[in-house]
Formats: sequence, C-alpha cells, structure tokens
Amino acid sequence: DLYRKVFVFRKDPSDAYVLLKAQAEQPLHNFTLCLRSYTDLTRPYSLFSYATKAQDNEILLFKPKPGEYRLYVGGKFVTFRTPEGRWDWEHVCASWESATGLTEFWFNGKPWPRKGLQKGYTVGAEAVILLGQEQDAYGGGFDPYNSFTGELADVYLWDVGLSPDKMRAAYQSLRLPPAVLAWKSLSYEMKGDVVVKARLRE
Repeated sequence: DLYRKVFVFRKDPSDAYVLLKAQAEQPLHNFTLCLRSYTDLTRPYSLFSYATKAQDNEILLFKPKPGEYRLYVGGKFVTFRTPEGRWDWEHVCASWESATGLTEFWFNGKPWPRKGLQKGYTVGAEAVILLGQEQDAYGGGFDPYNSFTGELADVYLWDVGLSPDKMRAAYQSLRLPPAVLAWKSLSYEMKGDVVVKARLRE
C-alpha cells in the first residue's frame, strides 16, 4: 500500500524504472489510466509504458514537451494540450474505449475535449508495464533521454472506462473501484536509482 508515498526517480537522465505486475492479464477493449507526476523536466519523457511482444507502444502516456501529453494505443497517438505547468503536481486520467475509439483526457480533475483513436482495436495481454522509461522493445530498448526524473504517485489502471464521478474521485484521492493496477495494493519491482518516499506535499 503506497498511500501518501511516491516513487522518486533521482537521476537525469536515468536508467531506472519500476516494473508493475497487473492483477489480470486479459486483452483490453477499454481502459482508464490515472497517475500523478511532479517534475521540472522540459525534455520528452515517458510516464507509463505498456508493451506487448507485438507492439511496444500498446499503451503509452508520453510527454514530448511542457504543456503537451500524448496517449498512444496500439502504436498510434492523440495529443492533448494542457496549461503550462506551475511546477506543481499534475494529475492525469486517460481512458479509451474500443467500440467508439473515443479517448477521454482529464487534467487535474477537469475533462478535455474528447478525441478518436484506434476504433475497434484490442490492447494485447501479457504486457510488460513500466514507469519511468519508454520501451522500444518488449521489456527494454530504453532511451535515457525519454526517461522520467521526478516523483510519481497514485498510479491506477482499470479495464473499464471510469465515469466522470470516478475520474474526479481519482483526482481527489477518494475511494476507487477495484483496478488491474492499484496504488493501494501495488505489486512492483524497482530497478536502478529509484526510491519510495513519503509525499512532501498535497
């Protein structure tokens, strides 16, 4: 249970990452990914990387520059532009549904205009799921200049699209439905220079 704790990635650039073990290894027709990050990086970096043997960017949450997030599903992406950071924690939730191809993006508890991506696609199972690096191969192929440096917390992955109420609850750290990956019952392995510490501020 990592409640009120964070992963601190200390080096820039970094070879560190956190390997996450999911509760269920089923193909995904829908998902919601939420996490909180705190960094002063201005270069591109990866926050969450879910790779299968067939597709290294099966699910990827990537930040190419300040004020811009990319959500990849099955190797294709949509871009969401956000306000320039005030060097504060940023909370994002991204959801996708295969039936319509709609992606939702929530930034600090507010929804952004929805976009379309990979209608009819299925996200593969048996994934390697990492925080802090982008996989260019299954479980590897890291580019240190896409690595994350800073603090990460409140990482969740659901195999459903969350309702607006639950999206807001994730931002407020309230009670949430059972998840494939849940911050309060996370199975993980730390590799390299990354440590778990108490969160310094809300």
